[in-house]
Amino acid sequence: MSDVYISHADLGGTTGHGPIEYEPEGIVFHHGWEAKTLALTLAAGASGKWNIDISRRFRETLADYLDLSYYEIWTAGLESLLVDRGMVSEDEIAAGHALIEPVEVRSVLTADRVAAAMAKGSSAERPPSGPARFAMGDRVLTRAGHVDHHTRLPGYATGRVGTVERIHGAHVFPDTNAHDLGEQPQWLYTVVFDATDLWDHATPSQRVSVDAWESYLRPADEAVTP
Repeated sequence: MSDVYISHADLGGTTGHGPIEYEPEGIVFHHGWEAKTLALTLAAGASGKWNIDISRRFRETLADYLDLSYYEIWTAGLESLLVDRGMVSEDEIAAGHALIEPVEVRSVLTADRVAAAMAKGSSAERPPSGPARFAMGDRVLTRAGHVDHHTRLPGYATGRVGTVERIHGAHVFPDTNAHDLGEQPQWLYTVVFDATDLWDHATPSQRVSVDAWESYLRPADEAVTP
């Protein structure tokens, strides 16, 4: 893992990004190429050369992330992944056609398999290696500070006290899975926070739920070491 890892996607609770543009329910794509980007990303993912957490890592670390639209981020992330895994070259992307021999992949998502593959999905739940550390109703404190790797703990919820509301079982740990370090499953919890404990100007009585892996948490009454 790198000591310069920066996620440009952790925008929750931050300001200065312009107004939110509301759209009618049901709009999926604004341009035809966006549907093609989604199809290409799903088809390429079936190659077995990366997992969903790796793909998120490549997208969120794009240097121009904030300047790109949603599917432009997907396009740039996919290009970066394909080059990183040796499946295409920068010259091929510029040329728009193959220049080297194709590499061997685990599988190919052919058109006749798409519907079944999409309906089946892929579960991230795994057998637990031990009992859950926390129980429903426990008060917990989230990990504080920046980490030098991909993580699913949003910045606005770091170093905050919340309550365990739900236990989901053990799931693939994205912090390691995103860096080719294995699934290393951990217990996953829904932790609920009072919004006013996260933001100074939040509306009282509002609550925010965050799904947090066990290593993100410690008992709320445990001494914190900076």
